[in-house]
Amino acid sequence: MMHCPYCKSAAHTKSSRYMSEQVKERYHQCTNLDCSCTFKTNESITKVITAPPQPENVPEAPPEPARERQTLGRYGSAFRQIH
Repeated sequence: MMHCPYCKSAAHTKSSRYMSEQVKERYHQCTNLDCSCTFKTNESITKVITAPPQPENVPEAPPEPARERQTLGRYGSAFRQIH
């Protein structure tokens, strides 16, 4: 939220667009109905205070050997009673 440059009331953002990756242009309108000033501002990144940690280079684990397919119980119950 910005303040109106004329009456110092709160001004709400109506729209915005990126001018570049680090600069955004915003259009504001004063909430004071007697003033209703519209103006635009530029918002930019001036300094990164804390950057996210970089991923460590962890060696990949060797792939697991292929497992044999298990067929036990696939064609019926192993506990079936034979009469």
